[in-house]
Amino acid sequence: MSIISHYNENENHFSSTVDNFLKENRIGFLLKQSNFYKEKGISCYAVFKFLFTLVFSGKNLYRILESQNSNLPFAKDVIYRFLNSIYYNWQKFLMLLASSIIRSKLVGLTSDNRVNVLIIDDSIYSRNRSKVVELLARVRDHVAQKYVKGFRLLTLGWSDGNTFIPLGFNLLSAQTSENRLQPMNSEIDKRSIGYKRRISSLAKETDAMIDLLKQAVENNIPAKYVLFDSWFTYPSILLKILGLNLHVIAMVKNMKKIYYSFQGKRMSLQSIYSCVRKKRGKAKILSSVVVGIGTDNDGNEVLAKIVFVRDSQQISQLACHYFYRYNAQLSQEHKASFSLIKVG
Repeated sequence: MSIISHYNENENHFSSTVDNFLKENRIGFLLKQSNFYKEKGISCYAVFKFLFTLVFSGKNLYRILESQNSNLPFAKDVIYRFLNSIYYNWQKFLMLLASSIIRSKLVGLTSDNRVNVLIIDDSIYSRNRSKVVELLARVRDHVAQKYVKGFRLLTLGWSDGNTFIPLGFNLLSAQTSENRLQPMNSEIDKRSIGYKRRISSLAKETDAMIDLLKQAVENNIPAKYVLFDSWFTYPSILLKILGLNLHVIAMVKNMKKIYYSFQGKRMSLQSIYSCVRKKRGKAKILSSVVVGIGTDNDGNEVLAKIVFVRDSQQISQLACHYFYRYNAQLSQEHKASFSLIKVG
C-alpha cells in the first residue's frame, strides 16, 4: 500500500469516527438548544464540525485559513464570526453535552458502590502580555503570593474516580473597578448571552460557584458530593450547597473568626482541636468530631464531620453531611471519598 493511499484511508476512518460521535450525541440538536442559529449560509453544525475535527487532527486553524489550497467551503470570516458571536450559548452547550455523555455512556459503567462527585477548582488564567483584553484585571495568585494580569478561572467537572468530564467554567474579572484594567464593552446587546456572561464575570467567586452547581443540578448530573479546596469552605457556603441536595468534602482553613457549634459552645477550629483526643504515633487521621454549622430552612441544626488530618500545612479536612443525628453511614461514605482527593 502506498503512503498516499494509506493516508487517505486514515483520513476517511477519522472522518467516519467524527461523524459517528456527532450523530450519536445529537450535536446538531444540542447546538439548536443552545441558540446556535444562522439565517443563511453555512450552517452552525458544519462550522462546528470543522473546528471539532481540527482539535483531533492536530491541524492549525490559522495555517488552514491562510492557505490558498485549503478548499474550505466557507471564508475565514465565517469562522471568526462563529467563534466571536455573543448570541451562542457555549456554556449551555457544554453542560448539555456533558450531561448526555455521562448519563448515556458512563453511568452504566460505574458500580453502584462508587461515589460520583462534582469537582470545583479555581486557578489563574494569566494574560501578563495583554493590554486591551476586555475586563482584563489584576488578580491575586495565591500560589505565587502576588498579583498578575489576567482572570480567575473557575471550573466545574464531574468524576466517578476514573473519568473526568468538564461541565462548565467562568472567567472571573475583578469585582472592584480599581483592579479592572479594561472596561466592559458598553455597546454590547444587553439581551445577549455574551452580556450575561460578562456580568457573571464580575460576580463573587462563591456566587459563581453556586451558579455552576445549580446548572449541574438542573441538568441532572448524577453526583452526590462536591469537592473543593479551602477557599470556599465557609459554613454559609456549605449550607447553600446542602440546599441543592449535595454534600461536601473539602479542606478547611483554621480561621479565628469562623465558629462551629461543639459541646454546646461556639468554638473556632483551633479551639475544637485542642479539646479532642488525638491518636498517638504517625496516624494520618488524628481525630474527628461532629459539629454544627448552622440551621436549615426548617430551623433544624445541620451537622458536619470534621476530620483532623496530619499535614505539613496544618489544614484539617471537613466532610459536610446533612443529617439530624449521627450515624455510621457518614463514616463509611467519607472513607470511600478519601480515595478521590489528596488528604496530605
